Amino acid sequence: MIGDPHTPPELFTNVSGSVDDKGTCQCSVYLPDTTFPVQKAERLEIIAATLLEKFELELSQVRQYSKMIEVYQQQILNLTIRVQHMEESSISYTELDFQLLKVEISDLKRLVTQLKSSLVGSNVVVEQIYLEITNLTILVNELESLDKNNVLAIRRQIVSLQNRLKECEESRNKTTVPPYFPPGSCTHRGLLNVSQPYIVKLNWRGFSYRYGSWGRDYSPSNPENEVYWVAPLNTDGRYLEYYRIYSSFDNLLLFRPMYERRITYGEGSGAALYNNFLYYHAYNSRHMVKHDIKTNNVVLRKDLPDAVTGNRFSYAGVSWQDIDFAVDESGLWVIYSTENSMGNIVISKLNETTLDVINTWQTRQYKPSVSNAFMLCGVLYATRPMNTRKEEIFYMYDTSTGQEGRISVVMDKKLDTIQSVDYNPTDQKLYVYNDGYLLRYDVTFQS
Repeated sequence: MIGDPHTPPELFTNVSGSVDDKGTCQCSVYLPDTTFPVQKAERLEIIAATLLEKFELELSQVRQYSKMIEVYQQQILNLTIRVQHMEESSISYTELDFQLLKVEISDLKRLVTQLKSSLVGSNVVVEQIYLEITNLTILVNELESLDKNNVLAIRRQIVSLQNRLKECEESRNKTTVPPYFPPGSCTHRGLLNVSQPYIVKLNWRGFSYRYGSWGRDYSPSNPENEVYWVAPLNTDGRYLEYYRIYSSFDNLLLFRPMYERRITYGEGSGAALYNNFLYYHAYNSRHMVKHDIKTNNVVLRKDLPDAVTGNRFSYAGVSWQDIDFAVDESGLWVIYSTENSMGNIVISKLNETTLDVINTWQTRQYKPSVSNAFMLCGVLYATRPMNTRKEEIFYMYDTSTGQEGRISVVMDKKLDTIQSVDYNPTDQKLYVYNDGYLLRYDVTFQS
């Protein structure tokens, strides 16, 4: 049977029941809770009304703050224009002018501080206004301290200094080409300056090998031949055991040695390469050693007369460099100290074939007070540290005249201590071993 769609549904159902003693039918019916939550609805209405009031209040405050911020920004703009005018004008201002400015700025600062405290959280615009007011305060204080009724005189001095500075910059920016002296030439008047260091790389054995020496071979018969040597000492800073030879500067950069050699043993960072022979101080002795790098054989050992060893007169900050070999345009030299010299530097010219001492000069410069030394055109140059990043070439001794003196050529360095300095006459560069790093400097000469 199909029901009439307009007929309302019948709200009954069959339920289980029971009959009591009196014949009355009893049954239990579970009805859903259809009571409307009036209290909850009223509470929601109250909350909504409260939120609306708060929102309206906050919105009105934001509108008020926006108007105040616009006013403050305009006041700051006016103050900024006035301060700029005081800066740029040549008029001398009285103390009253500054005090009025200070009062206005102080009022602004107080109002913005109140505004900041009334806002919840951070506001970028207000923070920016506060910063600008602080900068204005500093600027006005500086202007007041400078202005002593002589602004015109101060400005004249400033203009004069600016002109002088401009002239200095223009003269410095003019490109000046240093005078050219051919490789091996000593027609100049000595060392003038050194360049900024070119940091080649860390030595091939690593950062722990802080002591050592390196450079380029000088061969008078074949000066253009490129041979480089790197000789890090063992980590004790005393033993010279391994060295590498490179056939070009590119191969040195790429860690491609021509060969690696072992010797037993050298001492200290005073080795030098001259005409394919490595010269070094033999371990725990006064012997000078001439070592053939091609065959890796000792060619000659010879005692250096009167040389003091045992780390007694080594360089400042560099241990075990009692005997320091050097090469320049005229050949092979050795730098050391004797008991007779009382620790002052002694320079000897050597015969590179026999290691005989040809001539000797005694200086008045105490060897342990210098950090290192090198020879250039028969002149000894000594260095000392200025700080952890600068070294100074401060002393010279000319073996051709016997004259010694003070100079000042500042060298930048990468780390604290310079372990060795070697000069090469072919490329006229200084090769410096600096706490494990290989540095190179261009040299310019006095014309």
